[in-house]
Amino acid sequence: MQMSKIKVAVIGCGTIANSAHIPSYMKNGRAEIAYFCDIIPERAEAAVREHNCGKAVADYREVLGDPGVAAVSVCTPNHMHAKISIDALNAGKQVLCEKPPARTYAEAKTMQAAQKQTGNRLSIGVVNRFNAGVNKIKALIDGGVLGEVYHIYVSFRAQRSIPGLGGAFTTKDIAGGGVLIDWGVHFLDIVMYCTSDPAIKTVSGRGFCKLGKNMREYEYTGMWAENTKNLDGTYDVDDFVTGFVRTAGPTLTLNGAWAQNIGASEMYIDFIGTKAGIRLQYGADFELFSIENGVLKATTLQYDKWDMFQKEIDSFVDTVETKQKLSSNIDTVIITTEMMQALYDSSEQDREIVLG
Repeated sequence: MQMSKIKVAVIGCGTIANSAHIPSYMKNGRAEIAYFCDIIPERAEAAVREHNCGKAVADYREVLGDPGVAAVSVCTPNHMHAKISIDALNAGKQVLCEKPPARTYAEAKTMQAAQKQTGNRLSIGVVNRFNAGVNKIKALIDGGVLGEVYHIYVSFRAQRSIPGLGGAFTTKDIAGGGVLIDWGVHFLDIVMYCTSDPAIKTVSGRGFCKLGKNMREYEYTGMWAENTKNLDGTYDVDDFVTGFVRTAGPTLTLNGAWAQNIGASEMYIDFIGTKAGIRLQYGADFELFSIENGVLKATTLQYDKWDMFQKEIDSFVDTVETKQKLSSNIDTVIITTEMMQALYDSSEQDREIVLG
């Protein structure tokens, strides 16, 4: 007997929906996309035509009003994450909301509270928790191969690649922040996941809004989401961030830049332990540095890889009916959100923030 498929809806039909969520649902044998929703009707209608399924709607409340829909992906700009996710939880849906959870830690807390009150589950799109290499690193750390991991260095820096200059990505009221909340959330969440989500103790940071302020004279090497660029728009977010964090586990230093006057892209994480260390090149392989028989050794590990977005969607669909919490549940990911909020608060207040 063939099992009935789980009906899902994709709310927001922009880049991340079309590149990750929609194709992953289409490849999942247990899911069926019932709705494509976008405030720009043409986007939703284009998705219906391309995938030959579902209904195009402009109002997400129509989706939530359908009792047949069991789960939704929220792929909207950041300022709508909390509102739509909470409404969906209250409507009895299981929710996968793209990263970051919200613009602020306070907003994320309201999302967490809605999960607790409704008993429905809210997962966040920190997709690297479903990455093969990241999970191998976590296993090595958990297995004691690195010894005590006492410090981690994070670099997410590019020369000049501000996304959608002047549009939603660079407008604080919409995005909540710049390079930290856009790129940093992935890097910092990898750190937290691999070290078993230690509590944050103190945070000191500084964000800079410098190179993109004069938008009409901004020179760049590449610009993701260039179709959203608006040189008459707003630029009031961080394009460079630096920080130091103490946790209940390792300490952490970070440098991030959408834009810097250094012609190199440095996207990596160093896990520094007493027995060994690891450098993870973001989105690629990692190298293990160790000592064997009195000899310093560098090893590039080989392992089976998989599509992390497909793994994320498959895992989400598998837990829709059981309501099992994934590793990307808001209860865990909110620790990273609290860290980012503290980095922004430290920058604005010009002092260290003590959390615990």
